[in-house]
Amino acid sequence: MYLHLGLDKVVRFEDIIGIFDLDNTTVQKSTRNFLARAEKDKKVENVCTDLPKSFVVCEKDGREKIYITQMASSTLLKRAGIAKTFK
Repeated sequence: MYLHLGLDKVVRFEDIIGIFDLDNTTVQKSTRNFLARAEKDKKVENVCTDLPKSFVVCEKDGREKIYITQMASSTLLKRAGIAKTFK
């Protein structure tokens, strides 16, 4: 199965490590450092044209990729069919 992230970008469910809300997670310095380091290493791909709301961490073939998306993390979790697990 695949998850649509925006701007014609889809990722396989089995490649997803985590889906995170930008507003809640970037309060922590460690998350900001993680994203800054990933951006510096060219592991970040922006798949939005509007205000970003979440980021998705994926790993495929041992390579990490972070997608910045305008979709809310709750929307992505619903699309993935796992939102009810976290209620």
